[in-house]
Amino acid sequence: MRSVAVAATDGMLHFELALACEVFGSAPAAVRVPWYDLSVCGTHPVRAGRFLIEPDDGFDRLARAGTVIVPALADVDEDPPTGLAKAVRAAHAAGARVVSLCTGAFVLAAAGLLDGLRATTHWAHTGELAARYPRVTVDPDVLYVDNGRVLTSAGKAAAMDLCLHLVRLDHGSAIANVVARRLVVPPHRDGGQAQFVSTPVPEPDGHPLAELLPWVMSRLDQPLTVEDLARRVNLSSRHLARQFHAVTGTTPLRWLLAQRIRRAQELLETTDDSIDTIAAAAGMGTATTLRRHFQRTIGVPPDTYRRTFRA
Repeated sequence: MRSVAVAATDGMLHFELALACEVFGSAPAAVRVPWYDLSVCGTHPVRAGRFLIEPDDGFDRLARAGTVIVPALADVDEDPPTGLAKAVRAAHAAGARVVSLCTGAFVLAAAGLLDGLRATTHWAHTGELAARYPRVTVDPDVLYVDNGRVLTSAGKAAAMDLCLHLVRLDHGSAIANVVARRLVVPPHRDGGQAQFVSTPVPEPDGHPLAELLPWVMSRLDQPLTVEDLARRVNLSSRHLARQFHAVTGTTPLRWLLAQRIRRAQELLETTDDSIDTIAAAAGMGTATTLRRHFQRTIGVPPDTYRRTFRA
């Protein structure tokens, strides 16, 4: 999948197009593995917002790429360019992994690549995608969907989540984490895009999680249950779960586990503490428990993560 072709046509949004070029265009200095061979493909100089893009190759290049990326369209009310949909379909038939960012899903749907599959796009356009392409199972509450050779992302920042997911698939979690650090973004975000539709973060005053989340973060080394959290803010466990899902897009226990894993990552990166010590500091109890959850979440054991990060 090292050969990456980014499709470019008039009416695309520059954010997602630039994002794909940033992730796949050059490796961070700390990465010592062969990186992607990136090309921007189009039939003519492309106007993307205020920017004029000069393609490296034509659409015929898509069929020779290992990964084809279709950035977002500015106007989903217009049919996607016929030539682009045809080229994307040909690339998929030739064996390429085809990826859409944000409203680029409309191109994949027009090409017939999403029929019978689960897919997503920006939350503001999931209803339109489902209505226009009824054979597509549109999921409005995820950051991205991986169907193997066909992948779709939700809007804007979720495109970064999917790009980092691709790096993780191709090069492993440690290298994806290095790329994320260079871009100053989290290597993996929990929850779905529904959390961003209304209230993305707790208000400073009044919201029960505004006080609870910092309280939990300062006590990650201690045993905490959902009942402990609910008691802290005088809520029932069920009500707390609803508040958590509205704000974070996940459950209290999953959120808590994610924070413990991140604390363990931080300690693995910045200290020489033993795995047992880090397990205790992250609230995992034992090294065995930490290794099990760390392997499942990050993809490598803690010891390997530490060696790779320091290398």
